[in-house]
Amino acid sequence: MIHFQWPWLALALPLPLLLRSVLPSCQAVQHAALKVPFLADFDLGGPPVPGVRLQHWPLLLAAIAWALLVTAATRPQWLGDPIEQAVSGRDLMLAVDLSGSMEAQDFFINNQPVDRLTAAKSVARDFIARRLGDRIGLILFGSQAYLQVPLTFDRKTVETLLGEAVIGLAGENTAIGDAIGLAVKRLGDQPGQNRVLVLMTDGANTAGEVSPLKAGELAKAKGLKIYTIGLGADEMVVHGLFGNHTVNPSLDLDEDTLIKIAESTGGHYYRARNTAELDGIYLRLDELEPLVKEQQYFRPRTELYPWPLAAALLVVAALVCWVRKPL
Repeated sequence: MIHFQWPWLALALPLPLLLRSVLPSCQAVQHAALKVPFLADFDLGGPPVPGVRLQHWPLLLAAIAWALLVTAATRPQWLGDPIEQAVSGRDLMLAVDLSGSMEAQDFFINNQPVDRLTAAKSVARDFIARRLGDRIGLILFGSQAYLQVPLTFDRKTVETLLGEAVIGLAGENTAIGDAIGLAVKRLGDQPGQNRVLVLMTDGANTAGEVSPLKAGELAKAKGLKIYTIGLGADEMVVHGLFGNHTVNPSLDLDEDTLIKIAESTGGHYYRARNTAELDGIYLRLDELEPLVKEQQYFRPRTELYPWPLAAALLVVAALVCWVRKPL
């Protein structure tokens, strides 16, 4: 169906007639008379001059152009069929660690060693794609915490900006408390009860203004549920000058603090030692119960105003050519 966004602008249609009735009429220009010595040189007979009837055409073209301009100003739109939108009511924020320790290559994708951030991106990308109906935001943190993407239904943008994140972008240290505090600030005042923070890190809090446990208390007070994920393998083979030896690349991971934060807010702590475990964690997170909301519908709109606007310009161009045409 056709819908007019600003139908009240149609009241401007009789404006030229009102102006003509209010403004004084233009005085006719007195031209000098042309005296001809021989009247016989002019043919006074024959059919009437066609220009007399054609004088009404400029006024008609101007009226048509004005009507088309008013029609374009009302902004006509074509409304498509209603489309049901899947809205779960969940606000979900992802917080991803970009500190220097995320460079450790103790994860594997297709049997190829990759760093922790690459593995986290790969699994989180699929997780984001499955979150149909959720509003998703993205926080990146290192020495500082930054809101990379505010809450949005645009999952593609979240995937793209997460893919563009690089290690060290937010500093080399780890500000877990600031990341949680930023999430509380962004999610705490949102309406509804189903607000979730998924925080991924591979270390301990070594920077920031707020301690992780204090930030967890603030999250609990705001009703924010936090799921924490500890990244890093338990064993890693390191090649050196004196042969290979096995080390634990996750010695800096502060699991106790992550467990306390998650449990105090009603969430859970997960340990991801490899890509398969990380993928399984996100599959379990998919089972979060959504908050039921009323169904929402969206009607696609197609703007139609360029058509009457273009037609008005063509009519005006024809009118200008007509007026400038010599009689």
